[in-house]
Amino acid sequence: MHSIMWLLLLLTVLFFAGMLLLSHLNLSYSQQAMYELRRQQIKDVFFASLTRIDARQIELERHISTLAIIGETFYRLSRDGEDEPSSREALRAQLETTLGEHLRDFEGVSGAGIWFQPGILAERGQAYSPYLVQTDNALIARPAGGATRAQGFRAERWFDLTLGKGWIPDPQQPGQLYWSPVYFDLATQRAMLTLARPMYSEEGKLIGVVTTDWTSDQIVDLVSHVAVTDNSFAFLNDSNNRNLSSLSNNTDPRLEQKIIDAILAEELSAGGEDSPASISRSETQGQRLQTRAIEVEGRIYELYYASTPAGMVYGAGVPRDEIDQVLLPMRDANYRILLGTGSVLLILSLYLLYRIIQLMRELQTSYTDSLTGLPNRSRLLKDAGDRDGACLIILNLDRFKEINSLFGNDCGDHVLLALARRIKRYIRSQADTVGARLQLYRLASDEFAVLGPAITETRARDFAAGLTEFLRREQVFWQQQSLSLDASAGIAFQSAGGKDQVPDQLLSQATIAVQQAREQMRHYLFYDQMQKVEQGYEQNLYWAQRLKHALEHDQLLPHFQPIYDNRQQRIVKYECLVRMQDDEHGVIAAGQFIGVASKLRLNRQITRLMIEKSFAAFAREPYEFAINLSYADIVDQDILALILKHLKSSDVGPRVIFEILESDGIENYEEVFRFIEQIKPYGCQIAIDDFGTGYSNFSHLLKLNIDIIKIDGSLIRYLAQDHTALLVTKGIVQFARSLGIKTVAEFVHSEAVQEKVKSLGIDYSQGEYFSMPGPNLMRQPVELKPVRSKS
Repeated sequence: MHSIMWLLLLLTVLFFAGMLLLSHLNLSYSQQAMYELRRQQIKDVFFASLTRIDARQIELERHISTLAIIGETFYRLSRDGEDEPSSREALRAQLETTLGEHLRDFEGVSGAGIWFQPGILAERGQAYSPYLVQTDNALIARPAGGATRAQGFRAERWFDLTLGKGWIPDPQQPGQLYWSPVYFDLATQRAMLTLARPMYSEEGKLIGVVTTDWTSDQIVDLVSHVAVTDNSFAFLNDSNNRNLSSLSNNTDPRLEQKIIDAILAEELSAGGEDSPASISRSETQGQRLQTRAIEVEGRIYELYYASTPAGMVYGAGVPRDEIDQVLLPMRDANYRILLGTGSVLLILSLYLLYRIIQLMRELQTSYTDSLTGLPNRSRLLKDAGDRDGACLIILNLDRFKEINSLFGNDCGDHVLLALARRIKRYIRSQADTVGARLQLYRLASDEFAVLGPAITETRARDFAAGLTEFLRREQVFWQQQSLSLDASAGIAFQSAGGKDQVPDQLLSQATIAVQQAREQMRHYLFYDQMQKVEQGYEQNLYWAQRLKHALEHDQLLPHFQPIYDNRQQRIVKYECLVRMQDDEHGVIAAGQFIGVASKLRLNRQITRLMIEKSFAAFAREPYEFAINLSYADIVDQDILALILKHLKSSDVGPRVIFEILESDGIENYEEVFRFIEQIKPYGCQIAIDDFGTGYSNFSHLLKLNIDIIKIDGSLIRYLAQDHTALLVTKGIVQFARSLGIKTVAEFVHSEAVQEKVKSLGIDYSQGEYFSMPGPNLMRQPVELKPVRSKS
């Protein structure tokens, strides 16, 4: 016991530790998954803004490419045309008009220019460079400076910022674009960014450069607010690592400047192999994305940034603690669940340990019947499982329930104790005869079992016969009343070497055998599995075929058994019983096929047939007649409609008796009440059949408003020799008489029984002593003498 206790305690500790570890792993996994999900949300918002910036800058690149085509086209026109001043002026006017229209069509561009090499569309040694600036209301042409007219576009400030002083034309890359950092234009007094593209002739000669200007406020407007957390922000730096925008959602200027300074200190736009400026233009956004962490005033910010086609760096920052904040409720909930579960587990573990201690202490008594002190069913199964070959005999006491109901539980306990002692004594006395040691067990309220080693069938038969005969002779006294009990026995064997046969199977086989013995009214019966299965299947199939054939050929007929009036000494009633007219076997009683009819759901069809033929048989007869109805028949609306149809169409109602089987389980008495209420107005009588075998529920009996009680034959047939059956029957008769209910004794088979029936004051008698059921009514007075049973 102590070893088991320590083992259970160790298992509890291990389970608790495992639960803690599992909870920790689950929390870590959940935190990591949620953290990654949060990061992905930030990336999604970041990429949405980056896509807008990329799209805008790519659109500018397309715009300047178109502008380069315009400049190259006018260069070809000037080369192919006449080199006259008037013709040159016309081309220049047309070029400036086209440039203006192109600038108007592209929203967001602040200026555009076509910068030709000296001598193109101009006098030799002079440079023609049309440049238009877009204002709120109009386009303004900005004249080129003297240095530009003399030296060309290389004198412009944007050239050094965009192409660089040492720039060398490369005709092999005619479509290459160049972005400048943000600079301040003195002429327009605005901060802007220039996009430039060289123009080449068909021979690969540089003919000029086209430019498009983009003001910095238009750039800043593209920066989207990263609305992931309360303090997230966005920023934009140019290629010279200058900040072009303020943080998008910061109300503290001091903190904002510190964050900007920290971002600039990281030199995200600085050249180098890892810088955004060096990233291939063919890379996807995911490949361009980079992350970095900065710390400002003790708070860590995660930066997500990427380069743009213009060489800028667009980025977003989110405080790391705000990313983690979403995990706090999950962490707190997990700890609360862990604490609650752990507390409940600890309490349950302590309680289970306490209960196990009690159960182990009670284990010794769990195999013992509390009333008789005999080993119980659990012990029987254990002992049978330990045997290699066994013989099991189950004893079922007949009429024990009647004794228990009539005299009370105290009397029943007294009878069981007395029988347990006497059976035990008998077993000891038979040990030498049987040649084996036997053990007595108590199973259910009225069941005992005897277990022993495997013995011969002859010895088992002799022992079972002697035991049942011994119990039949025994008398138990209760309050000066002599009580006797019969017993039925079922015998099953487990052969030696049959360890694969489970004890439950042996017990089940013995139980089936005792049930068959009671049904066949035999003292004992051996279980034969193969015979039972084969005969059962064969009999069911045979009777199913015979029953269907009988229904198809109208071979189910009513037979009538007379009911004798003990006061008038004549036959006054008949009970209508179904019989099968078989060509091979003659008349077959209902007991042979009614069970199969129930399984095939043909019993209600048989009931309807009996109603039709019984009403027709007694339509012109003076006798009362009884029809048997089960609970299933009563609740069938079609059967009720058929009964009411016959009652309405004739005056036979006062002579009709409906017998309700009291042994047939009544599930809903309200249905029975409604049935009786509908037929009573026609004068019909209600009888309870087989009274004394079922529930004998007196409270329901009073409500049913019955007229007749038919006392079950299992009591009547023993009236002459069984004092207990006499007492039970007498009680039923007195009960019925006090309520004004008539009584009928069934299965009256001898003159001795009939005399007992008359002495008890039973109103009617029915049974073999008068007549077995027949196809015709008896026209002559009955001669009271024994009549042998007929098939």
